[in-house]
Amino acid sequence: MTTEERIQEIKTIGYTLDFSKVFTHAFENYKKIALYAGLVLLVFTIILGFTAGFGFVYAYGAENMNENWAKNYELRLLSNDNIAVYFLGSVLFTSLLSPFTAGFFKMAHCADEDSEFHVATFFEFYKPAYFVRIFATTFLITFFTTGISLFCNKTGHPLLGALLNLPINFFTMLTIPLVIFGNLKALDAIKNSFMIIAKQPMVILSLIIVAIIGACLGFIGCCIGILFTIPFIYSMNYALYSEIVGFEEAQNQEEFDFTKN
Repeated sequence: MTTEERIQEIKTIGYTLDFSKVFTHAFENYKKIALYAGLVLLVFTIILGFTAGFGFVYAYGAENMNENWAKNYELRLLSNDNIAVYFLGSVLFTSLLSPFTAGFFKMAHCADEDSEFHVATFFEFYKPAYFVRIFATTFLITFFTTGISLFCNKTGHPLLGALLNLPINFFTMLTIPLVIFGNLKALDAIKNSFMIIAKQPMVILSLIIVAIIGACLGFIGCCIGILFTIPFIYSMNYALYSEIVGFEEAQNQEEFDFTKN
C-alpha cells in the first residue's frame, strides 16, 4: 500500500491506536538513539551557542553586554523598525535548521530497521531533492506561528500567542515525517497531518505529553541531561507515524525517492 492509499484509507475509515504499543515502540527506539542523538545535540548546542555569543559580542561589544542591555534589546527588538527583520530572520533560521532536525527522524528509522547511522545522517536532508520540501513545509508553519507570537507580544498578550500556537504545533507534528517518509509536498503534508491527528487527538496528545514529561526529566542531570532526553520526543513522533501511516516497501531502503512526483 502506498502512502497516498493509506492516507485515503485513514480519511475514509480512520485508524486505531494502542497507547501501550506506541509508547513501547517509541521507548525501544529511543534506547537505540539516545546516546548518539544526545551527543550530536550537545555538540550542536555548543557550536550554536558560541556562534550566537560571538555574533552578539561582535555586533554590540562585550562592554555593553549586561542586564540593562538585555532589557533594552528586547524593547528594540519589538520596535516597528526591527520587528520585520526579527520576524523574517526567525522564520528563515527555523526553516534552514529544519533539515537538520529531520535527520533525527531518519536516524530513528535507521535504528528501527537496525541499520547504521552516522553524523552524516543529520545532514542527509540538505540534499536539494529533500531540502526544498522540508524548507517550504517549515516556512509555512513557522510563518504563521511566529506571526501570531509577535502580534500577541506587540499587543501585550504573550500568553495568548503561546496558547494559540500550541494546537498549530500539535496538529502539524507529522508534517516532516509525511514529507521525508511519505514523499508528500508541503501543503499536502500540512493538510494531511491535521486530518490524521484529528482522527485520534486525545490518544496522540496523551502520548506527546508523556514524551514531553520524559524529556523534561533530563533537567535532573544538571540540565545538560535534557539534550539526551529530547530525542525521546522524536522517537515518539516517529513511532506515531510508523504505527498510523507506516512505510512503503521502497521506503524501508536507505534512500527515499523524491523524484517520483
